[in-house]
Amino acid sequence: MTTIAVAIQDWPGHRAGQHVDVRLTAPDGYQTERSYSIGSAPEDAYVSLTVERLDDGEVSPYLVDELRPGDEIELRGPVGGYFAWDNELGGPLFLVAGGSGLVPFRSMLRHHRASGSRVPVRLLCSARSLELLIYREELIKLAADDLVDVSVTLTREAPDDWRGYRGRIDPALLAGCRHGCFGA
Repeated sequence: MTTIAVAIQDWPGHRAGQHVDVRLTAPDGYQTERSYSIGSAPEDAYVSLTVERLDDGEVSPYLVDELRPGDEIELRGPVGGYFAWDNELGGPLFLVAGGSGLVPFRSMLRHHRASGSRVPVRLLCSARSLELLIYREELIKLAADDLVDVSVTLTREAPDDWRGYRGRIDPALLAGCRHGCFGA
């Protein structure tokens, strides 16, 4: 996964949880488009997109391997409002994600912090291994906040001293997720 920061002129702003559509146009006129969740808070000075490079992808290899500072890309958005969160909506929040599904929640968690929200948040996220957990360092810092409870389950590989959950998210894990446990 690679996170890119995009500076956008005349950006109208976004709500935490929204996405943008990225359109690429080849020299021969061929166009392709993919949607990417926004990982930055509305308060951030840039729009961040976390992209998983897919070998057979049409957009992700360009964004990860070819895009350079100063290059221009075409964006449409922000898009979506049903999966967005603002402090005014209240809570508490219980966020459940696996892999790249964590991206819109990062936007919500950053917005939560930047807005000074007092809404309690519980995040349960899944990754194959601790090394593959995106935003790992940021999540560790968030877990120290009394209002944000971060729980992680690892589905394939876990360090020997791992104290967090193991296995896939299922009804039993959802029911038993009472306290944040980030592990070692």
